[in-house]
Amino acid sequence: MKTISVRDANQGFTRCIREVQAGEAFIITHRGTPVAKLLPFADRRVLTAEQEAALARTKARMEEGWSLGGAKFNRDELYER
Repeated sequence: MKTISVRDANQGFTRCIREVQAGEAFIITHRGTPVAKLLPFADRRVLTAEQEAALARTKARMEEGWSLGGAKFNRDELYER
């Protein structure tokens, strides 16, 4: 992710937008302090590698089920009627 100042973002806004359309992201700073992010618009949330790993671990736990003092259940069995 590139870092640019407010001044540079303002003066090169069209260039920044073209780069964002190509997938680039920017952190915009004011006097060296980050104040905003300029990111591509996504129809769905994009997870980081760490979030993807956490989701995979959670799904694996759900497939395995949990022990409740001898009886095991999984999500599908829990909601069976």
